[in-house]
Amino acid sequence: MFARTERLTLRPGWIEDAPALAAAIGHDAVVRNLSRAPWPYTLADAEAFVAGWQGDPGPNFLIFAHDSGRCDLIGGVGIGPLGDVPHMMGYWLTPSAWGRGYAVEAGRAALDVAATLGIGRVVAGHYVDNPASGAVLRRLGFVATGTRSSIHARARGVDVETIDYAIDLAERRRDRRLAA
Repeated sequence: MFARTERLTLRPGWIEDAPALAAAIGHDAVVRNLSRAPWPYTLADAEAFVAGWQGDPGPNFLIFAHDSGRCDLIGGVGIGPLGDVPHMMGYWLTPSAWGRGYAVEAGRAALDVAATLGIGRVVAGHYVDNPASGAVLRRLGFVATGTRSSIHARARGVDVETIDYAIDLAERRRDRRLAA
């Protein structure tokens, strides 16, 4: 499954992507805000990640930017299970891609794919010490649920408090039809 936006291509990861994936995600500032990624993030971790892509239950993508005449791996976005939550959205960008609107652009594309697949509700969250992620979620139309939880941050080795959000994709589709 692929998705294309004005500046981005979202596609599954391939084993050939492992070196670029390890380089893009391999920053403490990135990995510390993810629940599943280890630190340090190695080439072997990237190879295992893309090898495990087969049969993944949700729309999960690597993000490639092509707005500079090149096609560079800059991040990842996906919607899939986390614990007992069937549709949790997560995303990350390499630091050189921060502040350019890529997270919102990729997030919109991933939510569009999820809606096409019939996924009705998606939840997300951000660690309390990562408010920039909350800004992205709000721009995508997620609404804070008023709850907080703790999610284990593998790279940090501790549970970290999160602010929880949700989006109703059926409502989002209806609002888009009304705006058209």
